Amino acid sequence: MSDVAVHAIRFASRAGVRGQHFLGYDDRAQEPHPTAYHVWLVTSGEHTVLVDAGIDPDGYVPIDGLEFHGSPLDGLAALGVAPGDVDLVVLSHLHYDHTGTVAAFPRARYVVQRAELDYWTGPVAARIRREQWLVSRDDLAHLTGPARDRLDLVDGSAEVVPGLEVHHVGGHTAGMQVVRVATASGPVVLASDAAHFRENLTADRPAPILHAVPDVHAAFDRLVELAGEDGLVVPGHDPEGVTPDPSTRPLVTRLA
Repeated sequence: MSDVAVHAIRFASRAGVRGQHFLGYDDRAQEPHPTAYHVWLVTSGEHTVLVDAGIDPDGYVPIDGLEFHGSPLDGLAALGVAPGDVDLVVLSHLHYDHTGTVAAFPRARYVVQRAELDYWTGPVAARIRREQWLVSRDDLAHLTGPARDRLDLVDGSAEVVPGLEVHHVGGHTAGMQVVRVATASGPVVLASDAAHFRENLTADRPAPILHAVPDVHAAFDRLVELAGEDGLVVPGHDPEGVTPDPSTRPLVTRLA
């Protein structure tokens, strides 16, 4: 993509503790550990791509303690983008905090890994009670119903528009995918929940919500590989390392 820009939109925050964010109990589990909720906008002369759809503050919000800075749609508006301008929505996975505004984009195509959709619409996911709260059935119904003819299923890796690739990594969910964007300053790898925090990578320690532990570690390696020596890995929920413009609501940061 020419003239590419990548922005992070922080639409919500939550004051958590380390025990909620890292697998395995230790003596630091009760230490404060804030988390941020992001979507990402990738724009160029040819395409307007939203990576993940966040949470609709008026929709399905199954946890307490979220401080909303606005809706993801407010963040798009702050960048001069209307829902009808978005031509592609890449969903890293189908957890509720990544799908909440999927019904807002009248002309966008949606990119999801086939393994992700098959898992959440198949017979096994319905039997795993600890995961049920993680998916909005309304969002899933929109993708498989009214938007089905605009849903593009990918198996593995693909360049979905010039300069923007998706890569299946699994781990966090069965069909977890990450996004690599070619920019003038090097590749930007949007990890989403393949690495919630930079510490997941530096300490090689998974988050507790996951599908398969070995695949989480393999995903960490894949993120580093995709970024290369001159690239940037952007964790999905880390408030550190992202300096937002305090005048914007939601909080917007230009990454590239």
